Amino acid sequence: MLHHISISVKNPQHVANVMAEIMHGRVVPFSPNPGAYMMFVGDEFGTGIEFYPLGSELIPGGSQGQVGFQMNEHPANYTSVHAAISVPLSVEEIERIGAREDWRVLACSRNGAFDVVEFWIENRLMLELLTPEMAAKYLEVTSPQQLEQRANSVAGVKVGG
Repeated sequence: MLHHISISVKNPQHVANVMAEIMHGRVVPFSPNPGAYMMFVGDEFGTGIEFYPLGSELIPGGSQGQVGFQMNEHPANYTSVHAAISVPLSVEEIERIGAREDWRVLACSRNGAFDVVEFWIENRLMLELLTPEMAAKYLEVTSPQQLEQRANSVAGVKVGG
């Protein structure tokens, strides 16, 4: 169960507000990292996203395990970090928000198994947004039975010839 994730963006407050609009959430300042904001959905899972200023890096804390923050003055523009998130909106509603923000939005298929909407925050960080219909298909494809079938089919394949 994923409860929250943190990502760094150029404009944390604005991005948090846009994602709150998409996910029907609320935004609060995230005081451990100045300039950061957290968006909570308010569901039974505590679902949220922390938005840190671009360049924020988490560093291990001392013996008490308290995490620290430092700034990287030369952060990468792109990252491999992404998340698939179920949202209560339609593709058209997501596209309207993306157009308003001038962010890339693309409805697409993942190998024909399920569909997602690539939502490129600030045109640099991709989240896969799943409408209710897309989420149902994703859950079907990733069900324990389907995963077991795939694992068994891979186990029967000889690797390294």
